[in-house]
Order: sequence, then structure tokens, then C-alpha cells
Amino acid sequence: MAILERINSGAVAYLTMNAPERLNALSDEMLAALQAQIDALAVDQTIRVVVISGTGKAFCAGHDLKQMTAGRANPDGGRAYFADLFNRCASVMTGLTRLPQPVIAQVHGIATAAGCQLVASCDMAVAAEGTRFGVNGVNIGLFCSTPMVALTRNIPRKKAFEMLTTGQFIEADQAENLGLINRVVPAGALAAETAALAEQVAAKLATAVRIGKETFYAQAEMELDAAYAHAGQVMVDNMLDKDTAEGISAFLEKRAPGWSQ
Repeated sequence: MAILERINSGAVAYLTMNAPERLNALSDEMLAALQAQIDALAVDQTIRVVVISGTGKAFCAGHDLKQMTAGRANPDGGRAYFADLFNRCASVMTGLTRLPQPVIAQVHGIATAAGCQLVASCDMAVAAEGTRFGVNGVNIGLFCSTPMVALTRNIPRKKAFEMLTTGQFIEADQAENLGLINRVVPAGALAAETAALAEQVAAKLATAVRIGKETFYAQAEMELDAAYAHAGQVMVDNMLDKDTAEGISAFLEKRAPGWSQ
């Protein structure tokens, strides 16, 4: 079976990490498979939402430590391998943010180190009760510097710093309160609740959601005046879209919109 499986259900693409014996670690092979799907989804206009999950007892346990240890055997002590590894990982994480489709993490078990980074890099996340989240590299002498980038863009800095320096896990309800995930659901309802959220988003006007996601991240990096100027221009363009005009007319006339896409 493939290390990363993809199933399309209508306008939703479900990506399932399938290396349960390695706790779905972000191995070289897993990163390559994720990157390939990100590249494909970026140009797939039939897909409106992406869901990422993992098989087995964990969502994702971070980087593959056995591969990282083997990388040290290179003549340079692993410097080139590690630099390439973290660049490839960053490409996957930023690729998720830059996908035109919203990406939802469906999380269970544990999401640790780069696995927690993966959750933080998705646009939304639904977690099963009992799921634990951590950036635990400090426990083995490796500060989670790259996972920190996504984490500190999701939760308050002081809590992020505590997690990074203590290596302690947080529980799902605390992750929800901090803003790392959107909601916690019973384990037996995880797939159904995630699918319901995906379908709800997929039912919206695709062009509006796509430009909305891009603008969401762009304005967040701007100063206030620049953010309003940028968002205002995006709304002008959005208002001029014929499907938006149809959506407004349908709302005023109390009927379902007849969108062209």
C-alpha cells in the first residue's frame, strides 16, 4: 500500500498518511509523497477542501529519527542532509498554507514535534478526545525550531515557549482553548465530524474561499492600514465576480444560488 493514500469524495480530497509502524513519521518518503500531492492539488480545480489524517494509533510522531541518525554518517556529519531535510519539510508546511483549498487536519493519538507542526500548518484541525500535542525535541536535546514557526503562529507566545522548553504534552481540550485546533470530538465521531466540516466548506463558492484563504494569510503579515488596503481591493475584485452577484441576488430573493462552479 502507498505511504500516503488519496481518496477523492466529491470536492474533498482525503490524504491519509499510511505508515502506522513508524507512527506516520515525516520520513523522506512521506515528505516526498506529501509534496507530490500538494503540487497536484495546487492545480486541481475540482477539489475544494483537503483533509489530512493518519492510520494506526498516532496522527504523526514528527521526523523519522532513524533516518536522521543515518544522515549523520555522511562525510560532512550530515550537515547537507539535515539542511535539505528541513528545507523539504518547510516546503511541505508552507505548501499547505499556500494551497488554494482549505486544509483540515484530522488528528488522533499524538501529534508531536514536526507532527504538531503539521497540525499547526493546516488551516483548521479537528481532534479526537484524548489526543496529545507536543513539541518535544528538547527532551532529546533537539530544540523544535522549525515546528516553532508554525506553532507560534497558532498559539500565544508564552505557552508556545513553555511547550518548547519543557517538552511537555498538552491535552486536546487545552489545544482547543489555545487555538491550535478548532474542536475536540469523541474518537468514534472524528471522521464524521471532520467530513461534515469539510463538506460545509466545500459547499461555498470556491473562488470566494480560495481568494479568502490567500488574503487571510497575506493580511496577517501586514500593518493595519496596508491590511485594510489589500483586503479592500480583494473585496472589490470579489464583488465583481458574476457568481458573487448571483449569491447576493439569491440571498435577497430567498433561494439557493445557481453558481457556475
